[in-house]
Amino acid sequence: MTETGTPRPQTVPRTLALELARVTERAAVAAARLRGKGDEKAADQAAVDAMRAELAGLPIRGTVVIGEGERDEAPMLFIGELLGSGEGPEVDIAVDPLEGTTLCAKDMPGAIAVMALAERGSLLAAPDVYMQKIAIGPGYPAGIVDLDASPMDNIRALARAKGCPTDQITALILDRPRHAGLIAEVREAGASVRLITDGDVAGIIFTASPEETGVDIYLGTGAAPEGVLAAAAMRCMGGQMQGRLILDTAERRRRALDMGIRDANRKYELTDLAGGDVIVAATGVTDGSLLRGVRFRQDRIQTETLVYRSEAGTIRRILGEHRRDFGRS
Repeated sequence: MTETGTPRPQTVPRTLALELARVTERAAVAAARLRGKGDEKAADQAAVDAMRAELAGLPIRGTVVIGEGERDEAPMLFIGELLGSGEGPEVDIAVDPLEGTTLCAKDMPGAIAVMALAERGSLLAAPDVYMQKIAIGPGYPAGIVDLDASPMDNIRALARAKGCPTDQITALILDRPRHAGLIAEVREAGASVRLITDGDVAGIIFTASPEETGVDIYLGTGAAPEGVLAAAAMRCMGGQMQGRLILDTAERRRRALDMGIRDANRKYELTDLAGGDVIVAATGVTDGSLLRGVRFRQDRIQTETLVYRSEAGTIRRILGEHRRDFGRS
């Protein structure tokens, strides 16, 4: 609603929510056909090709702001690529056709196909660099945690806001050598640490429902494009998130400047990363805590998809049944 109480015009029609579900379903099925085959590049390319083919027919005028790379590095779904039928609303598109390529190649839990769509100019056009991230779920006062505070201070502040001791807080962190100090400090604060090998989009989403996932806070450094996708989902689910790009070389600073980023040290709030009206869809590729993976039955293919929409705060879980040739044409 607007300030006068009149309905806000739909800049992103809600009918696109189901269209996005089909896009991620098709990408997930394409990747799942290569699940456990040990070929990360082939699985990722299959998901990219399937997602691009489905996006081409959407009634939108879309621009990829988070994609598989820049024009010279990615044959498809590159940053700046125009997608859609050329009719309909102008929108930003963020895609990760296969988040967790290693997970898919090894048939490990947590691989998903995910994308976001938002009104034009709403998603941060982030280069493919690392990003510092912190995220918590809804229900807390604004600013209760901060990227510039120490991990120990953030854990203690969150515990006070939750009304519990720090030993009842669980932080989710990517299992990387660069996080050794972070992990030690979180444990020193008394909190538990849950480590994941990949998939920090889903990891940040986990913070939005700690009663189900057991995850209270996400901390650490991961890929910036996944940070924008995660922020889009958090816009729909509620919660808080901050991010800062790590532009620690002249080349990375140049790339960021080419994409319109003037302040290399800026701390981005949630709505800086993903603003406006946002729709997010994610489909499981392999079984995970967030979504069940693709099931290939004798005559059908089964998928599970989550669709989020910020304007209404709606979250839909869709169980799909598809013909065996789904996505092949």
